[in-house]
Amino acid sequence: MDVSWTLWVLTILGLSALIAIDFFIGRKPHDVSIKEAGVWTVVWIVLAALFGLGLLIFGESQASGEFFAGFITEKSLSVDNLFVFVLIMAKFSVPSHLQQRVLLIGVLIALVLRAVFIAAGAAIIASFSWVFYIFGAFLIYTAWKLIQEARSNEEEEEFEENRLLKSIENRFGVADKYHGTKLFIRNNGKRVLTPLMVVMLAIGTTDVLFALDSIPAIFGLTQDPYIVFTANAFALMGLRQLYFLIGGLLRKLVHLSYGLSVILGFIGVKLVLHALHEGGVHVPEISIPFSLAVICGVLVITTITSLIASKKTAEREAAEAAQKAGNAEKDSVEA
Repeated sequence: MDVSWTLWVLTILGLSALIAIDFFIGRKPHDVSIKEAGVWTVVWIVLAALFGLGLLIFGESQASGEFFAGFITEKSLSVDNLFVFVLIMAKFSVPSHLQQRVLLIGVLIALVLRAVFIAAGAAIIASFSWVFYIFGAFLIYTAWKLIQEARSNEEEEEFEENRLLKSIENRFGVADKYHGTKLFIRNNGKRVLTPLMVVMLAIGTTDVLFALDSIPAIFGLTQDPYIVFTANAFALMGLRQLYFLIGGLLRKLVHLSYGLSVILGFIGVKLVLHALHEGGVHVPEISIPFSLAVICGVLVITTITSLIASKKTAEREAAEAAQKAGNAEKDSVEA
């Protein structure tokens, strides 16, 4: 898809305007209700759908298909981020009324950093076509690693700060408590960070680790930087509302890692086949409609099986609790 600089500028201005509106509406710190989170989640999904339809009407059908496939992939991978966001919020004991501000700024930082990754990825792909082999192999390895982690049943108990975050804290110092929405304060004449600023940086910089697999994944669906950027932007911008909407459901998505591993492995194979095709080897290439169908199918099946498994686990735990209570009552009567 041939994208002019004018369209790039208009797109960035449009996204900036949407972000500004979102910030203006939620500028006052408050606890986000399920209703508010649900409305904004729907708004961002509708905006993404309208953008995709706009590509279909004014652009190309292939560009529209690539956007929807990329958006759904990035959205599903970003849900995995929410588990870490929960750990970060707990680690820094973020007050509930400040969490929406933390996520808004943190996601903006993540979007800027991802834009850098996308630009670098596009430049590398344009210069070295063999990089698709590396991307494909990396995604297949990541898929296998996700399966191993899911089967180990080991859960992260606490968020570990990365080196960049630790260096920033050591350089500027951190206040011992939150000061509303302030990011910096004066402490004994020295300007120091507030915990609010630290947790925003934690959200933004931690997302870079997730971008290491999500960016190659979307480049496996499209090599158009414009589609890659816009799909990432729409997926990330709705992440804040999704955090409040499905925060309580995250623990029920017990098969999410398996679903994501299948998606990453599938895209990894697609990248390797594309690289072989570019190298002159006659191999079948996976089309965007087929990719979109596989991604959606995996997510639907994963969600259904997760909810069924969670329901069975809850019923088993309830039965065990009832049995223990019955045994305890029996023992007390006998005594």
